[in-house]
Amino acid sequence: MKPIVNVIIPAFNEQDSIGNVIADLPKFVDEVIVVNNKSTDKTKENATKAGATVLTEERKGYGYACLKGMDYIAKKEVKPTIVVFLDGDYSDYPEQLTTLIQPIIENNIDFVIGARIKKLRENGSMTPQQVFGNWLATFLMKLFFNAKFTDLGPFRAIKYQRLLDLNMQDKTYGWTVEMQLKALKQKLTYTETPMKYRNRIGVSKVSGTVKGSIFAGIKILSWIFKYSFK
Repeated sequence: MKPIVNVIIPAFNEQDSIGNVIADLPKFVDEVIVVNNKSTDKTKENATKAGATVLTEERKGYGYACLKGMDYIAKKEVKPTIVVFLDGDYSDYPEQLTTLIQPIIENNIDFVIGARIKKLRENGSMTPQQVFGNWLATFLMKLFFNAKFTDLGPFRAIKYQRLLDLNMQDKTYGWTVEMQLKALKQKLTYTETPMKYRNRIGVSKVSGTVKGSIFAGIKILSWIFKYSFK
């Protein structure tokens, strides 16, 4: 049976990239949900023009936007089989969604991370603090949980029911690591799929600023230590 795939894209001031992201998604995707996270540009208009369902989340934060998308899905009559999370900055290759969900469809895996491996990354597409932060977070998850994650990549796919079981709560920078930690705690089956990665359109709101990098690092580490000593 054909899986029902919904894509959630949190977006803050991504007017120059959001149309490209939506256009490059495979045609079998059943619904693209863009969550306009307090943008001050034409993100909402451009996403609507590109054919997405556009929601508005006034509370600023990556997790807030993702939770808004999930709340919308929960109210739909027909629920998806798979939910994919994807950034709106065009750094990922949306057409690789087909590869991303393949382990779920073919091998019944619960959760798949699109891993931004070095040989497939464009030069400069990840800042030194991103590379170090990913290494540290995944090293600690390996140390405490014997995890096999190598990345906190935002391009990820998960079975919808498993996503509900995780009871996601983080409102800001800790969303990705919370999902991975809870997947480990609940013993979900998971894997990583190597993904191409390029320089984003525009400036990153997290890794592109010192403040964003520091807060993201603190949030990620706090989630890891919280779960390590439970």
